[in-house]
Parts: sequence; structure tokens; C-alpha cells
Amino acid sequence: MVQAKKVALYAIVVFVLYTIVTSPSRAADLVQVGFEGISSAAQGVGEFMTELIN
Repeated sequence: MVQAKKVALYAIVVFVLYTIVTSPSRAADLVQVGFEGISSAAQGVGEFMTELIN
């Protein structure tokens, strides 16, 4: 099972590096989408906590 996790991790790393090398603009777009998603989630949690306190 540990070997399968290592192989999967290496495959993901290779895929990410391949994507960055072959299409840097697309990779930047994907990172931006990821950070926007994290930002939206944090904003939602903040709004929830604010409403919970009020």
C-alpha cells in the first residue's frame, strides 16, 4: 500500500511538472483558480462565524 502511495505521488509530481513546462500560462490559470477557491472558502467561513456571533 505504501508503494502505491509513493507511485501515485510521483505520478502527480511528474504530471504537474510536465504541465508547467509545456503550458505555463495554463498552469498559472489553474493555480489562480485554486487560490480563488481557497479565498472564497475562507470568506464563507468568515461570514459564517460573523453571523454565528451576531
